[in-house]
Amino acid sequence: MENTINRRKVIAGIGAGFAALAIKPVSANANNIQMETGSPKDLEDPTTKYPRPPFQEQKQEWPGLASKMNPKPDHGEKSYKGSGRLKGRKALITGGDSGMGRAAAIAYAREGADVAINYYPTEEPDAKEVIELIKAEGRKAIALPGDLRDEAFCKKLVEDAFSGLGGLDIIVNNAARQQTRASILDITTEDFDATMKTNIYAPFWIIKAALPHLQPGSVIIGTTSEQAYDPSADLYDYAQTKAATMNYVKSLAKQLGPKGIRVCGVAPGPIWTPLQVSGGATMEKLKQFGGDTALGRPGQPAELASIYVQLAASDGSFATGNIYGSGGGKGQP
Repeated sequence: MENTINRRKVIAGIGAGFAALAIKPVSANANNIQMETGSPKDLEDPTTKYPRPPFQEQKQEWPGLASKMNPKPDHGEKSYKGSGRLKGRKALITGGDSGMGRAAAIAYAREGADVAINYYPTEEPDAKEVIELIKAEGRKAIALPGDLRDEAFCKKLVEDAFSGLGGLDIIVNNAARQQTRASILDITTEDFDATMKTNIYAPFWIIKAALPHLQPGSVIIGTTSEQAYDPSADLYDYAQTKAATMNYVKSLAKQLGPKGIRVCGVAPGPIWTPLQVSGGATMEKLKQFGGDTALGRPGQPAELASIYVQLAASDGSFATGNIYGSGGGKGQP
């Protein structure tokens, strides 16, 4: 009986010793983890990261310049850091001088891609800045100014991008026209036509011209909007073009999927771009722009750059026919 008790004491003691040895390193690791992650350097409060309304009244002639906005939009000029995710890729971006197009151009270059940007001729000052930023990364930069409302130009745009870059495998249809009108009665046929040609016809012409050049693994990205899901009363024509963009993304993805070409879209909420100061918003709306989001502010183009990268990158190869939202808690999806 006594021997049995002694054996039990010995076994219990050994078990306690192993338990102590096992617990001690785990506790030490837990302390190390806590020390390392207790105060993350990159943790930022999204509600105070960028300017909040009220904004000052400001107006520019369409299509406007980001360089003249107050405050100036952030396109990731100083913040975006690349890691080679798009090394060797060739991208054409419309509206690449400002807004999400500029943010995508900067990010693509820093991820290793060569980039051609299209822009309206009056946007040359902004475009020059983008071209210099692309070249600073050691990447090929092609400037292709012109009016997307012209079919012949859209065809030439694609051919010039293809020859200038030495290939083409990313198409970003981002350029858009947005003009606020209180009533449908205030929209002229010329206004309506200009919006439709910029936002709907141009992507149609560009995609048709680009398809013969696109190989399996290529991607087409369209910029849609929260307006596709929750249209504003004063953006009658613009909103319906964004709904159409959402639908062409979903339709074309089914058509081109078997060919190995992906098609996706990005749906921003209220983003601080020249669209707002060049007729896209009333002065009343501009002063409080983005204040009704959950974060209490508009988004900045830089905050969407990584979405355009993810949709273009090969490791996002199962994403097609999908719309990626970024609305600050407002809008859909």
